[in-house]
Amino acid sequence: MIDYYELLGIPRSLNLSLDELQKRYYALSRELHPDRFMNQAARERERAENAYSAVNDAYRTFKDPIKRAQYLLALEGFDIGEQRSKDVPPELLEEVFELNMALEEMRSGDDSVRPQLEQAEKNFSGMLRETDEQLRNLFAEYDTLRSRDTLTQIRNALNRRKYIQNLLAEVMMTHGN
Repeated sequence: MIDYYELLGIPRSLNLSLDELQKRYYALSRELHPDRFMNQAARERERAENAYSAVNDAYRTFKDPIKRAQYLLALEGFDIGEQRSKDVPPELLEEVFELNMALEEMRSGDDSVRPQLEQAEKNFSGMLRETDEQLRNLFAEYDTLRSRDTLTQIRNALNRRKYIQNLLAEVMMTHGN
């Protein structure tokens, strides 16, 4: 795995200055642009194209805080695959059960559960905002402490976030918002 932090010459951090990231990206893009290597040997052109591509991948990854966190977790050896049901907080399991019941009723033509689905959408949107705030705090904590325990908490929060996003998408798709 390419170390994007090393490639971009920036410190290993979860809270990055997007302005600094963009400046670094533009500088490296100009330096490594394949057009600058047109008159070089094929091996040099290929090396430049690979480096240019990696810089683009790094920039796309780092400008999104969720992708940045997932990348750092992978770089640190954490499994970042799909969330598993054991990773879902117990308080969410009851809501998921109730949601699934309401979704089934809605799909079978029972429109009386629409208010319940609208409330579920509000609840899941609120949970998503809370999880994003938790992640911002954990990012700051990691940048200060560099703790694997904090990375574990980040992974769990990312799993929770993904789970909530999936629920929210299903609610929105089912009741037509």
